[in-house]
Amino acid sequence: MKTPITSTARSADRSASSSGVSRRTVLRGVGVSMALPWMESIPVWGAETVVGEDPVAPPKRFAALFMGCGINRKHWWAKGDGKEMELGKSLAPMEPLKEKMNFITGLFNENATSVGIHPGQTGNILSGASLQKGSELRGDISMDQVLANHFQEETVVPSLVLGCEQPVTGYHETNFSMAYSSHISWQNKTSPVPMEVYPSLAFDSLFDNRGSRRDESILDRVGEEAASLSRRVSKSDQVKLDEYLSSVREVEKRAASMRAAREKARQRANDHGKPLATMQRPDDGLPEDIREHMRLMCDIVAIGFQSDKSRVASLLLNRDLSGLFYPFLNVESTHHSASHNDLSDEYERISRYYCSQYAYLAERLNAMPEADGTVLDHSCLLFISSMWSGNAHDSSKVPVLLTGGLGGTLETGRVLDFIGQDDQDRKLCSMYLSIMDRMGVQLDRFGDADKRLARL
Repeated sequence: MKTPITSTARSADRSASSSGVSRRTVLRGVGVSMALPWMESIPVWGAETVVGEDPVAPPKRFAALFMGCGINRKHWWAKGDGKEMELGKSLAPMEPLKEKMNFITGLFNENATSVGIHPGQTGNILSGASLQKGSELRGDISMDQVLANHFQEETVVPSLVLGCEQPVTGYHETNFSMAYSSHISWQNKTSPVPMEVYPSLAFDSLFDNRGSRRDESILDRVGEEAASLSRRVSKSDQVKLDEYLSSVREVEKRAASMRAAREKARQRANDHGKPLATMQRPDDGLPEDIREHMRLMCDIVAIGFQSDKSRVASLLLNRDLSGLFYPFLNVESTHHSASHNDLSDEYERISRYYCSQYAYLAERLNAMPEADGTVLDHSCLLFISSMWSGNAHDSSKVPVLLTGGLGGTLETGRVLDFIGQDDQDRKLCSMYLSIMDRMGVQLDRFGDADKRLARL
């Protein structure tokens, strides 16, 4: 039996909020629930407050997007502030959102220096931990999973851990496990969080699509309740509801179209007696066009945030030592090979392309109205790579972008330069402590840092 959205249901939502459950209005159907975006004519989330009760602010979200092997450092720069900020060529995709972005340079991950190249520079990018060589994995929990643990009672999916390239196994010449090159999200000292590379399965995780339900449209399952709600909200909220449901349906259709390819690939792998992950794209069922793959993964993160299914995400756009090709950029080399000529025009195009994926997610969130701003205004999106220079394997500083204001707690539109600062004052983990503070997680220490990042 479907539960209609009534004043009684909304009162229940208010009561639930005191125990840590979001006050969002929820559509419910057969085996699925969908939290709705902010709508002015529905008295939740502080649009209509109870006497003596503070308005409930929208939730804060965090996502990290990772690019392996560094950027083209010649064109990765910014100067000025706010509307007057100037961006280097590789950052051009962020031009429309530069007032909501912080360009940060000079930060570093101390335990990723002087340890050898690639895996030892990547596996601790979100933890700052000292990594152990040899057969036993050992590092520490990553900051996204600290946040996921904090929100686990409030969201269906504590964190989305997504990737666009299969993880690899074995060992690097530095004697670090290649698991460190393939994973940035770690649930504890010894285990990475399993990374989902198949868009259909990532989508299913958000909407509890299991068994035969995978053949049922999400919108069909909540259709009756959505129609009832649409008749009771304002005209502007009707438009907002229609846009939201259409967006979910579009992503659902794109994810579903990839499900059949994965099933065929799984059968091929079984027939050949091979693990699916060892097969080459597209024989492994992943989209051959990585542009389609990356956009869909970004869309899944966006819907996860808007629907409040999840508040934490990591997206490995490509792994360290990546073997991805970019024929659409007129680049013949693989990603890793191209990074060894990181000042070239070819690698600049690659750097700009990855920035454009980050910009795409930011723009998606910025187009979602929420309270007095947008979903982006209540989020923090991190773009990061484990190196500054792929040619020199230089991790003495790393490229960092932060976009979104975390509910007004994070000033934006700035260039923050930590080059020349004492090492104790330019740690990545200090930035993580500052971000976690703003999201309700206050720690005395994280990774190699025990103080917050100045000026952030």
